Amino acid sequence: MSEVYVARRGRLRDRWTAAGGEAALVSRPANVRYLTGWSVPGAVLLLGADGRDTLLSPAAPVTDGRTGPPCTTGDLRCTVLPGDAPDPAVAAAELAAAGTTTALLAVEEHDLTVARHRALAAAAPRLRLTGLGRAVEQQRLVKDEEELAALRVAAEITDHALGELLESILVGRTERHLALELERRLMDHGADGPAFPTCVGTGRNSGLPGHRPGDRRVEEGDFLSVRLGARYRGYRCQIGRTFVIGPAPADWQIELYELVFAAQRAGREALLPGTEYREVDRAARHPLEAAGYGDVLEPGTGHGVGLEIGEDPRLSPAAMGKLDACVPVTVEPGVHLPGRGGVRIDDTLVVRPQADGGPELLTITTKELLAL
Repeated sequence: MSEVYVARRGRLRDRWTAAGGEAALVSRPANVRYLTGWSVPGAVLLLGADGRDTLLSPAAPVTDGRTGPPCTTGDLRCTVLPGDAPDPAVAAAELAAAGTTTALLAVEEHDLTVARHRALAAAAPRLRLTGLGRAVEQQRLVKDEEELAALRVAAEITDHALGELLESILVGRTERHLALELERRLMDHGADGPAFPTCVGTGRNSGLPGHRPGDRRVEEGDFLSVRLGARYRGYRCQIGRTFVIGPAPADWQIELYELVFAAQRAGREALLPGTEYREVDRAARHPLEAAGYGDVLEPGTGHGVGLEIGEDPRLSPAAMGKLDACVPVTVEPGVHLPGRGGVRIDDTLVVRPQADGGPELLTITTKELLAL
């Protein structure tokens, strides 16, 4: 699989040099992994002006299972720095400055702290630092078949974990306990770990965005909302579902659920190549605003997924850009009513043209309102 990473670095280099750039320093962890297949905290990638690339790491890299043993690929040099070495980014700047052809070094300014940026400038004063922008993130938008295959496995693992939980007794158990069990089940089914901290909310906490599971216990009559995802070979998916605890939902629960479900369906159906990001958001947002819930909606209704759970594109009212095919995104509208609870429905999908059947749904756990 090393040729995949060679090609990715080649596309980035061609794009950057065509714009007048020379060497580039990639420091954002997900971007380093995307371009090398290797992962270790603190590692950076130097794309050399001479066409030679170097991974500088404070420890031996861990492969993603496809690149082979670390530091054996001839097209990419790997330097494991000693324990007393400086910041790998500083070492990379010094290495770039040692070359005879490099006068300009592009850096990921959105990833660097001010102190780290100053350290780079001090370590290589003859180099002019410039911004690489979000060039790697833009390249990561459209996923290849290997990436989509990893996302499908992550989604399958997530569906299995959630399905098993629904078969267990829920009344009397705490949000925290349920979240821990879901994460254990993700691992049992082959996940590298959770894609993000698992969210479980019951009763008044249900549907609350970003809720951290606490000690509230599941009770009869509650809405129970869960949001979870598996990480597999670095790739992350997301699913969110809301259920009712007890023999039958109340009328207000049915009404709210059907409204959010209609909004989520409208957002999913808008996921076609060429659709503006903000149009997808508008499709999902409109039914909720029309029902009078505009003031309690979140700033966006979806985002990209991949090596990060919240990557580009952003589906929000102010987002600029249009969808491409093979871009995986979430559609996740929700309504939370303070003191009562609420509904969230999240799915991970891949943008596909109508000729190919339209959006590909990766997370397939039922969206029917279940009374558990």
